Amino acid sequence: MNFKKLFSFVKLPLDNRGNLIIFSTVFGVIAMSVVVLAVSGYAVSENRASSHKHNAEAAFQVAEAGINYSRWQLTHNPADFQDGTATSGPYIHDYTDTDGKVIGHFSLNIIPPSNSSTIVTVESTGWLDNQPNSRRTIRTRMGFASITDYSILTNSDIWIGDTQIMHGKFHSNNGIRFDGLTDAALTSAMATWTCKSHIGCGNNQVEDGIFGDGGPKSFWSFPVPAKDFDAVTAKLQDIKTGASAQNGGLYLPSSGKYGYRLVFNANRTITVNKVSKLNCYNGRDVGDNKHQSFCIDVKTVDTPATVYPMPTSTFIYVEDNIWVEGTVKGRATVGTAAGKSIMLQNNLLYTAKDGTDALGLVAEQNILITHDVPDYLEIDAALLAQNGATKRYYYFGDKKEQLLVFGSVISKGIWTWTWYSGGGAVDSGFRHVFMTYDDNLTYNPPGGFPVGKSYEVLSWELVN
Repeated sequence: MNFKKLFSFVKLPLDNRGNLIIFSTVFGVIAMSVVVLAVSGYAVSENRASSHKHNAEAAFQVAEAGINYSRWQLTHNPADFQDGTATSGPYIHDYTDTDGKVIGHFSLNIIPPSNSSTIVTVESTGWLDNQPNSRRTIRTRMGFASITDYSILTNSDIWIGDTQIMHGKFHSNNGIRFDGLTDAALTSAMATWTCKSHIGCGNNQVEDGIFGDGGPKSFWSFPVPAKDFDAVTAKLQDIKTGASAQNGGLYLPSSGKYGYRLVFNANRTITVNKVSKLNCYNGRDVGDNKHQSFCIDVKTVDTPATVYPMPTSTFIYVEDNIWVEGTVKGRATVGTAAGKSIMLQNNLLYTAKDGTDALGLVAEQNILITHDVPDYLEIDAALLAQNGATKRYYYFGDKKEQLLVFGSVISKGIWTWTWYSGGGAVDSGFRHVFMTYDDNLTYNPPGGFPVGKSYEVLSWELVN
């Protein structure tokens, strides 16, 4: 038998199982490699991200340490905006761990306050030395609070009637009879006090530090620590120095007459006349039943007037009594010599109430609203009666309709613009008084107004 021929006609089936196993193995290895590489890459990426996040958080803490350092430095050296050096910044400091090893740095950029502000801006950028690209920057604004933080601050007792509305903090070192309305803290340094007749009380009438029919009483607090009026006193000598011509101020010597009338103009000028004649009216002062003649109203002024630009230093100092009115554009502080007062006879307005305009009136003696004011009077200013009072005398039968004050009133003596009968009716002065605190003055007061002794953080921002 021809086996070769026989088998030549028999077709055996092909077996591909070995090839499939080889292909499966190869592609399995490739797929596994891809997965391993992907997982490894993901793990590396996650590790890098975690490391970056950790370093960024650490850099944030370094930057925050820079802010804390700068606040400490400024508190101990309030006028030092060069970080204890005589050079411009940025100022770079080491950052150490608990073992004293330097592990990073922070860089400080200090922006000093403007001439009319107490606000300093500090930018602190922190990083770790092992990854300097992971940087974080914090920006903060710090400032001294001024005494103009109060709508009314007085060293004497005071009576707020039921036709008066207060917007802003109100403090007295003495007692307060409060029959009006308020929307902020009302505080007295007295636990109890003896209320006198000029507050509408009987003889030797003892009352709580704050009493009356006004409210809300939830805002009342007494006794609280007294305010130091020696610290409240404005530095009139500094105002005088700033008002010198070489410092860019405006200085007016004694007029040789009754004083000066200063009219502020919206074009940033001041029109000044000498006051040559006054009107006199009969009345009486607070706590004094003696009738007398008060000659504080301007009747005539000398002409021609002298027109001055607003001083670049913002300071105006007058060796005489002054009458102030007009429209204020810009910022200025007006101070008087010893024994002199400031009179308000007409409206005194800002062109804007956003902090760009601010006027400080500092009288060594009194700030007086005169007899011949309009029925509706508005005063936009921070008023400080250093050794006298902010007030209007009692004029017989003279009543005005409304007084609006936008700013702050600081009065060492008894503050009053409205006189009441024993029954609480308005006898003289303004039937309605609205006090509105200008919150722009808290950290941006007119020049010469005293401020606090420690920086307060006003804003905090993570820049990146």
